[in-house]
Amino acid sequence: MVAAIHKSLDWMLESDCCLRETEPSGGMSRIALERWQAACRSVGIEDAEHEYRRVLRAWSSMGRRYHTLEHLNACLLELDAAQGLAQHVGEVELALWFHDAVYRTWARDNETKSAAWAERFLNGAGVPATQVTRVRKHVLATAHHELPLGGDTALVVDIDLSILGQPDAVYDAFEANVRREYWWVPRSRYVAARRRVLESFIARPTIYHWPLFRDRYDAAARRNIGRALERLATR
Repeated sequence: MVAAIHKSLDWMLESDCCLRETEPSGGMSRIALERWQAACRSVGIEDAEHEYRRVLRAWSSMGRRYHTLEHLNACLLELDAAQGLAQHVGEVELALWFHDAVYRTWARDNETKSAAWAERFLNGAGVPATQVTRVRKHVLATAHHELPLGGDTALVVDIDLSILGQPDAVYDAFEANVRREYWWVPRSRYVAARRRVLESFIARPTIYHWPLFRDRYDAAARRNIGRALERLATR
């Protein structure tokens, strides 16, 4: 969700650090396999365990502090609570699996590359073009550049932004972990860019598209962003 920060930075790091992939560990990946397979079956793919492991390795790559398997899992739990809103719930879930699969803080095309990965996988498995197009659109929308949105695309974006409305401690950890991901950005530049990102959210008439998310998170998100902006102003 913080990809908009890239537009605010006028330079990029060219090194290739933090890209080494590690094998995912812990129970989450074993449990998640069933979810992945179910989502794939919903679009006609019977067995995609190999791709699942590739996706999880990407989410586990070094340098991630917020955009991790924990974020993916949180998104899937949000979907569980809101799946009745989805027109094509399997496509929404696949978009969430892929939306931060490519994540490099010095790059400006993470969402584009993540969407392209989803597109290659689905096309290669023979998924109908209309479904592939929808999943691609959902992933691209998590760059948070386009407004307004509707339908399943809006649901994917609302789920991705649900972190903004979490309890104080959860949100504060999110802000700290985003900064850790951008450790290489000088403090003054990071503060200026982060302020622009947060101000762009709080300036919206509503941060969320679906009433369920507005009612649940909008007020808390505005409080959290306000606190974050106050902290940034003192640094």
